[in-house]
Amino acid sequence: MLFLTLYQIIDYLISIILFVVIVQFVLGLLIAFNVVNMHNQFVSAVWTALNAILEPMLRPIRRIMPNTSPIDFSPMALIIGLTIVQIIVGNLARAYS
Repeated sequence: MLFLTLYQIIDYLISIILFVVIVQFVLGLLIAFNVVNMHNQFVSAVWTALNAILEPMLRPIRRIMPNTSPIDFSPMALIIGLTIVQIIVGNLARAYS
C-alpha cells in the first residue's frame, strides 16, 4: 500500500513537470515566431518562471548532449527520462503491492 501511494505521488509530480516542459516549449515557439512579445510583462514573467523551474533539470542534460545550436533537444531528453522513471516506478509499485 505504501509503494502504491509513493508511486501515485511521484507520478503526479512527474506529470506536472512534463506539463511545464510542454508549456515552456510552446511558449518558446510563440516567442520565436513573434506571436507573443517578450516586452509584455506577463509573457516575460511566465517565461522567467518556467526557465527558473526547468533550468536545474535541463542544465545537466545540456552538458551531456552535443550542441545542436538552432534546436535544443534537452527538453525532449528530459521528457524521455521522466517517462522512463515513471514506468520503472510504476512497475515497482505494482510488483510490491
